[in-house]
Amino acid sequence: MNINKCVDKAYEDKCFTELADAPIDALKGVGAKDAELLKKAFNISTIREFADLKFVKWATAIATLADEVETEEDKAKETLLDDAIEMTFPSSDPISVSSGITRIEVAPEMVAASSDHQNSHTNEVAVDAK
Repeated sequence: MNINKCVDKAYEDKCFTELADAPIDALKGVGAKDAELLKKAFNISTIREFADLKFVKWATAIATLADEVETEEDKAKETLLDDAIEMTFPSSDPISVSSGITRIEVAPEMVAASSDHQNSHTNEVAVDAK
């Protein structure tokens, strides 16, 4: 977010510490008259005091939680997604239950390395020499 869009031009070059201690009317759209009314109503005069105002925090929390409430459609979509994932990766699958598998239960059919190796002919020579 560009902070310059939130504050009046006179405060655009200020650091956050200075902005927090600036008067409320430093916020873009808040005039001196509005700042005076906030001072009378809540006994606040800086942006920091405004942000720390319990009513602002309560309102922010309520609005945030209201935005997170799921509709019935959202719940249905999430349930369908959960079911699809469960069918794809069942919890009974040992790999999904434990990532600590260190051995394979049944060894695959393998060709002996001594006969399948690119230098296997040297093994035969060494065996013949003995």
